[in-house]
Amino acid sequence: MRGEALAVVGASGSGKSTLLGLLAGLDTPSAGAVRLDGADLFGLDEDGRAMLRAKLLGFVFQSFQLLPALNALENVMLPLELKGEAGAADRAAKMLERVGLAERLRHYPKTLSGGEQQRVALARAFVTQPKLLLADEPTGNLDAATGAAVIDLMFELNAQARTTLVLVTHDDAIAGRCGRKIRLVAGRIDGAG
Repeated sequence: MRGEALAVVGASGSGKSTLLGLLAGLDTPSAGAVRLDGADLFGLDEDGRAMLRAKLLGFVFQSFQLLPALNALENVMLPLELKGEAGAADRAAKMLERVGLAERLRHYPKTLSGGEQQRVALARAFVTQPKLLLADEPTGNLDAATGAAVIDLMFELNAQARTTLVLVTHDDAIAGRCGRKIRLVAGRIDGAG
């Protein structure tokens, strides 16, 4: 449902990250189907899946996944440029300002703190106005205070954009902020609420 936040929890190795990979069309299921916005994801070829990802999805990873040779502004501009959208620099700058990094546009990832890198990653994920945001342990590499600030920002951006959020987390407090929660055990849903 649009704007919903769903937490995916479970022990390490339970299949949480694999589930996100399947939802994104990055991993291939051994059985079954994945439907994304009405499209059979694996009925499409790799180019078709990539186009659907670019159109619908945003990603936030534990390890930030910023390109080291690009500064903050360029990292946030990249998904807009890949889609051929006009005004990429202005939109990226506004999104970086929104996440509190207006003064860090020209800084490269290696010169940013972990929290700043994750805010760049959030800006990059939200700049395309995705329908679905997949977040895989977005606070896993951050200290508690920085992680809390990043999570607050992510939920705020998510509410404003009315993006559907699927959030993998080990943190019960973060999972509790989501409207729904599923628990995976050995690749299967063990409980939902």
